[in-house]
Amino acid sequence: MFSDIVRIQIKAGKGGDGKVSFHREKYVAAGGPDGGDGGKGGSVIFQVDDNLSTLADFRYKRKYFAPEGENGKAGRGSGKNAENLLVKVPRGTLVKDDASGRIIADLSGDEPQIIAKGGRGGWGNSHFATPTRQVPRFAKPGLPGESMDVRLELKLLADVGLVGFPNVGKSTLISVVSAARPQIANYHFTTITPSLGVVRLSEGNSFVMADIPGLIEGAGEGAGLGHQFLRHVERCRVLIHIVDVSGSEGRNPIEDFEIINKEMAKFNPELAERPMIVAANKCDLATEEQICAFEAYIKEQGYEYFSIMAAIRHGVEPLLNKISEMLATLPPIRRYEPEPAPLPDISIMENKEFKIEYVDDTYVVESPWLLQVMQSVNFDDEESLQFFQRMLIASGIIDGLCEAGCKEGDSVSIYNLEFDFVD
Repeated sequence: MFSDIVRIQIKAGKGGDGKVSFHREKYVAAGGPDGGDGGKGGSVIFQVDDNLSTLADFRYKRKYFAPEGENGKAGRGSGKNAENLLVKVPRGTLVKDDASGRIIADLSGDEPQIIAKGGRGGWGNSHFATPTRQVPRFAKPGLPGESMDVRLELKLLADVGLVGFPNVGKSTLISVVSAARPQIANYHFTTITPSLGVVRLSEGNSFVMADIPGLIEGAGEGAGLGHQFLRHVERCRVLIHIVDVSGSEGRNPIEDFEIINKEMAKFNPELAERPMIVAANKCDLATEEQICAFEAYIKEQGYEYFSIMAAIRHGVEPLLNKISEMLATLPPIRRYEPEPAPLPDISIMENKEFKIEYVDDTYVVESPWLLQVMQSVNFDDEESLQFFQRMLIASGIIDGLCEAGCKEGDSVSIYNLEFDFVD
């Protein structure tokens, strides 16, 4: 079964905990702390696999959890970093946050994409030794990895999309111009999955064509099969609208043309502006009057027009040459840019609980909601860092530190983040 939308749960691995340990060796007094750091948790990485053409495998496995990092060891031994979890998807897959619809990644290229980052390993107690704190009896736990519910959407990568009513010859055309072999028969919805084929005109001159099945009136609202596959048209650079000019099934070709265009515009208004060529198929079954009337209408609408008989390849070569000519002037296949995750609203941080403890000359701040917020903050980015500072003020943590006796220059630890307090 063709599957092009699935929802899965992904979770990166937790970082390993830091170790609390002290060096103990005969004849060595006061060996000092030697607890090692925990290893990094595994990340969830998505990678394109051209051997896959659908998302069907994800229908049977919905949870993808990366392993946790190893805990730190004595003797300043660091725990092993966990292996990343590699998830393979077909080319053209969009990864979206299921709750907000935000685009996280467009898997159209060959570069692997980190979707959920593994948690950092916690520091061992060897990090916390100072001249005034020579016996630190604490270490940091590893941070949890990112987790989220994501929606995978497959949008086929094709230069040219064939659209039109069922049984007008789309599958026949792609079968005679490429190596694609869709099922072909004289009844509606013979083709129930999109088909891709590479059309080679000459050395170094080729393009990818997609047969988009199932468009009928009401497809934009979900009628027929079209609502399942209209998304695959969105990346196409050129649309070839195939019409049965003979009206062999009792329909009017002009009405057919207008209906399909309206359905595509309902689904995505951008499709109404997409370059389009109209191919009048089954000319051998049409009268001269039918062909002339339809050709005059199409040209009046400003579209390129070609009369073809796809089954015997009559008139197909000029159509392919025109497609190649148009593609040479158009931008490449659309790639979707990732959308940055929104920073949390400061207002919701008010009245959140937190705990401040004074441990070995350090003010340690802990709070589950604060840890969650820190995972969305990029501390290498000035704007993101300023947001974090505002959040500490708005949530009352800065006031809480002052009330606990924290003064300028004192050490503050918020999970794995340590800094000197500035009032």
